[in-house]
Amino acid sequence: MSEVAVHFWTASDGVELAFHETGRGRPAILLHGLFSDANMNWIRFGHAARIAADGLRVIMPDLRAHGLSGKPHEPEHYPKGILARDVRELVAHLELAEFDLGGFSLGARTTVEAVGEGLKPRRAVLGGAGLEGLRNWKRRKTFFLEAIDLFDKVDRGDPHWLSIQFMKSQKIDRVAAALLLDSFEDAFMDWLQAFTMPTLVVCGSEDDDNGSAEELANALPNAVFREIPGTHMSSVTKPQLGEEIARFLES
Repeated sequence: MSEVAVHFWTASDGVELAFHETGRGRPAILLHGLFSDANMNWIRFGHAARIAADGLRVIMPDLRAHGLSGKPHEPEHYPKGILARDVRELVAHLELAEFDLGGFSLGARTTVEAVGEGLKPRRAVLGGAGLEGLRNWKRRKTFFLEAIDLFDKVDRGDPHWLSIQFMKSQKIDRVAAALLLDSFEDAFMDWLQAFTMPTLVVCGSEDDDNGSAEELANALPNAVFREIPGTHMSSVTKPQLGEEIARFLES
């Protein structure tokens, strides 16, 4: 596996954020999902190495309140749209002129917002995302806020149990996570019209957590849909995720 370097930079509000980097070539920024981090989504199961092997510089931020990035407990550090703002600032910090951009789940939603608000990647990747999920992020965020409130109060079989176990395994800072969740809003559907660049929508065959990924691909101006094995949780462990992204970005 290619060596992965960790770098730190400071966002405009003074919060120190981390990104992981491997490979050389055209930059490809990949954003992880909620309660995860760059290591869990992109590095651990070999996706970053597979993509870097095709001559790409893979840049994987830890979103604020996740991984090695800052987890402030002050509400002023979580305005609406903060994750997309962080991505735009990272692109400026790294002085990237041409780059690809994508993400999984929350990372996909953040990609939609960043592109919808003006970021112009060469190619885009939306993983583990469906049209209904983008329309109803407020419903999703309410579910996860409930999971944080019920953190030590539910048993196996409760709808929140699996999410809580994942939060525990990732050692999530619940105060920071709740503040970040509060900053989420439903995606504006007109953001999708900004995806004039070639876009890959990739999703697990058993993943309907965020609605239909195929429906999302059909709603985009220039997208292809690819199905890989797995559920929302397990599809990120499958080599097909990295294979599909690498194949798409190298073309």
